Amino acid sequence: MSTHKARILLVDDHPVLRLGVSEVINSDGTLEVCGEATNLADAYQMVSRLKPNLVIADISLDGNSGIELMKELSYRWQDLPVLAYSMHDEQIYAERALRAGARGYLMKQNPPEVLLEAIHAVLEGRIYLSKAVSDRLLGKFVGNKPGGAAESPIDRLSDRELEVLQLLGKGMTTAQIAESLCLSTKTVETYREHLKQKLHLQSGPELVRYAVEWSLTQA
Repeated sequence: MSTHKARILLVDDHPVLRLGVSEVINSDGTLEVCGEATNLADAYQMVSRLKPNLVIADISLDGNSGIELMKELSYRWQDLPVLAYSMHDEQIYAERALRAGARGYLMKQNPPEVLLEAIHAVLEGRIYLSKAVSDRLLGKFVGNKPGGAAESPIDRLSDRELEVLQLLGKGMTTAQIAESLCLSTKTVETYREHLKQKLHLQSGPELVRYAVEWSLTQA
């Protein structure tokens, strides 16, 4: 591999997607994919061994949270930029990704040239966001004017609470969620109670119904 090219690590649990993204990146004469990971453990090991210049990571990984990955990468490798690349709604997840340490957020629906644009922006030390997200965050920073859009109840959830809501929407039980997130069932039950309070729901079945309906809007 050419030493002058920027080395990029892909972290995504969809092999076909990784293949397509690799082809796009490798078509750029200044970039090359140096490795691929499907989960957090592999990603940490590859970052340590391959020393990439950039990590491109999905929000949802094989049984793991991409947000947690970004937090850990930001903590352990502070100078390593991360670009979040996901199908999840940027209006919900972009700000969370930035708070976790990502330097940009791009939805997978964008064409290849936009992906390359985002990669180069982040490698150059800039933050990459769509105009819609940039305007939204700027509006929050300067203060929304009267008549602006009200805050969504989802915005009030912590990253872990949102993750539990996602898994509930996939039909997972409390025990299954606990196993998936490596938490105790009691901790997951606590998150469920927080979700009911923040979403103004009265019962467990009502929470599950809300989670399923919300997940369908994210599909």
